[in-house]
Amino acid sequence: MSQTMVSIRMDEDLKNGMERVCRELGMNMTTAFTIFARKVCREQRIPFDVSIDPFYSESNQRYLADVVRRIESGEAKLVEHDLIDPED
Repeated sequence: MSQTMVSIRMDEDLKNGMERVCRELGMNMTTAFTIFARKVCREQRIPFDVSIDPFYSESNQRYLADVVRRIESGEAKLVEHDLIDPED
C-alpha cells in the first residue's frame, strides 16, 4: 500500500500533550491518527460525540459577565458556604 504525507496545524501545547499521551499508550501521533482515520472510514462517522460545552455558550458567558459586573459593583456579594452532599 502506498503512503502519503498529511500535514496539520495545531496549538503547540495540544501537540505536546497528545505526544505525551501517545507515548504512554506505546504509539506515536502517526499511529494514533491512522487509528482514528481507519475508524472514521469503517464507521462512516466521527467515532466520538462532538458537542459544544454549554459553559462556553454565548448566553452563559453573558450571564457570567453580568454576575462579575454585579459583584464588582457591589450589587451582589460572594458568600462562602459548605458544600452540599447530595446523599444527605
